[in-house]
Amino acid sequence: MIIITGSVMTNAANRAEIKRLCIEHSQRSRAEPGCIAHNVHADCETPDKLVFVELWSDGNAVRTHFGVPESGAFVKRIGELSAAPTTIQIYRAEEVPASALAS
Repeated sequence: MIIITGSVMTNAANRAEIKRLCIEHSQRSRAEPGCIAHNVHADCETPDKLVFVELWSDGNAVRTHFGVPESGAFVKRIGELSAAPTTIQIYRAEEVPASALAS
Protein backbone atom coordinates (compact mmCIF):
# COMPACT_ATOMS: atom_id res chain seq x y z
CA MET A 1 0.00 0.00 0.00
CA ILE A 2 1.09 3.58 -0.64
CA ILE A 3 0.17 6.31 1.87
CA ILE A 4 0.33 9.94 0.79
CA THR A 5 -0.04 12.88 3.14
CA GLY A 6 0.10 16.52 2.17
CA SER A 7 -0.99 19.94 3.27
CA VAL A 8 -2.08 23.30 1.95
CA MET A 9 -2.44 26.59 3.83
CA THR A 10 -5.53 28.74 3.40
CA ASN A 11 -6.40 32.24 4.54
CA ALA A 12 -9.61 34.27 4.73
CA ALA A 13 -9.29 35.38 1.09
CA ASN A 14 -8.79 31.92 -0.47
CA ARG A 15 -10.25 29.42 2.03
CA ALA A 16 -13.57 28.81 0.25
CA GLU A 17 -11.95 28.28 -3.16
CA ILE A 18 -9.22 26.00 -1.80
CA LYS A 19 -11.74 23.90 0.15
CA ARG A 20 -13.92 23.58 -2.95
CA LEU A 21 -10.96 22.48 -5.09
CA CYS A 22 -9.71 20.02 -2.45
CA ILE A 23 -13.11 18.38 -2.01
CA GLU A 24 -13.59 18.16 -5.78
CA HIS A 25 -10.12 16.61 -6.18
CA SER A 26 -10.71 14.06 -3.40
CA GLN A 27 -14.08 13.03 -4.79
CA ARG A 28 -12.65 12.61 -8.31
CA SER A 29 -9.61 10.72 -7.02
CA ARG A 30 -11.73 8.21 -5.06
CA ALA A 31 -13.21 7.04 -8.37
CA GLU A 32 -9.76 6.14 -9.77
CA PRO A 33 -8.59 2.51 -9.93
CA GLY A 34 -6.42 1.61 -6.94
CA CYS A 35 -7.65 4.46 -4.72
CA ILE A 36 -8.54 3.03 -1.31
CA ALA A 37 -9.15 6.41 0.38
CA HIS A 38 -8.61 10.06 -0.51
CA ASN A 39 -9.75 12.70 1.97
CA VAL A 40 -8.97 16.25 3.03
CA HIS A 41 -9.20 17.28 6.70
CA ALA A 42 -8.95 20.50 8.70
CA ASP A 43 -6.05 20.62 11.17
CA CYS A 44 -7.62 21.26 14.60
CA GLU A 45 -4.49 23.02 15.89
CA THR A 46 -3.89 25.13 12.77
CA PRO A 47 -7.34 25.97 11.33
CA ASP A 48 -5.94 27.46 8.12
CA LYS A 49 -4.16 24.18 7.31
CA LEU A 50 -5.88 21.48 5.27
CA VAL A 51 -4.34 17.99 5.34
CA PHE A 52 -4.70 15.25 2.75
CA VAL A 53 -4.59 11.56 3.66
CA GLU A 54 -4.57 9.17 0.72
CA LEU A 55 -4.31 5.37 0.57
CA TRP A 56 -3.44 3.70 -2.74
CA SER A 57 -3.17 0.02 -3.60
CA ASP A 58 0.28 0.32 -5.21
CA GLY A 59 2.78 2.53 -6.98
CA ASN A 60 1.19 2.01 -10.39
CA ALA A 61 -2.10 3.45 -9.12
CA VAL A 62 -0.24 6.50 -7.76
CA ARG A 63 1.68 7.00 -11.02
CA THR A 64 -1.59 6.82 -12.94
CA HIS A 65 -3.20 9.29 -10.51
CA PHE A 66 -0.32 11.74 -10.89
CA GLY A 67 -0.67 11.45 -14.68
CA VAL A 68 -4.36 12.41 -14.75
CA PRO A 69 -4.59 15.91 -16.29
CA GLU A 70 -7.04 17.05 -13.61
CA SER A 71 -4.54 16.07 -10.90
CA GLY A 72 -1.84 18.20 -12.51
CA ALA A 73 -4.23 21.13 -12.90
CA PHE A 74 -5.25 20.78 -9.24
CA VAL A 75 -1.64 20.81 -8.01
CA LYS A 76 -0.86 23.88 -10.12
CA ARG A 77 -3.92 25.83 -8.96
CA ILE A 78 -3.46 24.92 -5.29
CA GLY A 79 0.17 26.01 -5.51
CA GLU A 80 -0.98 29.38 -6.82
CA LEU A 81 -3.59 29.84 -4.09
CA SER A 82 -1.81 28.41 -1.05
CA ALA A 83 -0.69 30.92 1.57
CA ALA A 84 2.52 28.86 2.13
CA PRO A 85 4.40 26.15 0.24
CA THR A 86 2.38 22.94 -0.06
CA THR A 87 3.78 19.68 1.31
CA ILE A 88 3.62 16.06 0.18
CA GLN A 89 5.02 12.89 1.71
CA ILE A 90 4.78 9.44 0.11
CA TYR A 91 5.27 6.20 2.05
CA ARG A 92 5.22 2.47 1.28
CA ALA A 93 3.40 0.62 4.06
CA GLU A 94 1.91 -2.66 5.07
CA GLU A 95 -0.96 -3.00 7.46
CA VAL A 96 -0.08 -4.35 10.90
CA PRO A 97 -2.98 -5.60 13.06
CA ALA A 98 -3.16 -3.74 16.37
CA SER A 99 -3.15 -7.10 18.16
CA ALA A 100 0.34 -7.77 16.80
CA LEU A 101 1.64 -4.76 18.74
CA ALA A 102 -0.26 -5.35 21.98
CA SER A 103 1.78 -6.18 25.07
